[in-house]
Amino acid sequence: MKPKRLNLVVPCFNEEAVLPETIARLLALLDDLTARGLVRADSAMTLVDDGSHDDTWDIIEAAKVRDARVCGIRLSANRGHQHALLAGLLNAPGDLLVSLDADLQDDLGAIPRMIEAHQRGAEIVYGVRARREHDSLFKRYSAWSYYWLLRKLGVDVVADHADFRLMGRQAVEALGGFTEVNLFLRGIVPLLGFRSEVVTYERRPRLAGETKYPLSKMIALAANGVFSFSTVPLQWITVLGFVVALGSVGAGFWALAVRLFTARALPGWASTVIPMYFLGSVQLLAIGIIGGYVSRVYAETKRRPRFIIEKTI
Repeated sequence: MKPKRLNLVVPCFNEEAVLPETIARLLALLDDLTARGLVRADSAMTLVDDGSHDDTWDIIEAAKVRDARVCGIRLSANRGHQHALLAGLLNAPGDLLVSLDADLQDDLGAIPRMIEAHQRGAEIVYGVRARREHDSLFKRYSAWSYYWLLRKLGVDVVADHADFRLMGRQAVEALGGFTEVNLFLRGIVPLLGFRSEVVTYERRPRLAGETKYPLSKMIALAANGVFSFSTVPLQWITVLGFVVALGSVGAGFWALAVRLFTARALPGWASTVIPMYFLGSVQLLAIGIIGGYVSRVYAETKRRPRFIIEKTI
């Protein structure tokens, strides 16, 4: 097959500490891929500045002056990793687009294998972590539990895959047809249905700077994955209501037995406390689950732009 034009799409948010090294390594990668005949000489990278507050954009502009293969997209405000990534994918030119993080934790050595998988016919190639040795015990366990939960809810996701993937132009154009505001690309991309392959790699420690995905953002992303792709929690409310109703009946019989056969009964306690705790907790849980769906419906109906591009270079 003739080599195709590659574009490396990299979302950036306050990455001044690591970005110069990232750009240097990506340029070296492009040189190597071009020399091996895997990509065209006009291949490039697109760095998406997601409303950074530091010198991230200045570094991108300076790199553009030194090498024309460095392209930049600056968003008008911070829109989050998923929206910045989507902005890059929908606006970057190229036949093949590889998305990766700016912290260099994704193994650049896996990209040639992704390209070779595409040459074999795969339109989408997922980068999957072989191990999580550099993650904390909490992160490893929570990630495993989350992927397990998504599969149980009927969500088609690739386990241990973040957003390190290769997409052909046909897949990227199909992705543009998905217009939801609450983005969870790890769930959307498998819905495209194109032929795919998996390339495993070793995830490395962050080269410099701090993670831009604290626990709060991880929880928000996880909630999007559940509420945007499964209605099973709504069905669980009915089941839970039935179970709690049975529990309430059982607790009522227990209170009656205590009253009739022992002297330990406290008048009025069981009839007040048991229904209050059971029904109150179920109502709050049900309201919370329904609220998760309603809030996302509300965001979708407003149809606000998912991102606004301030400048491109």
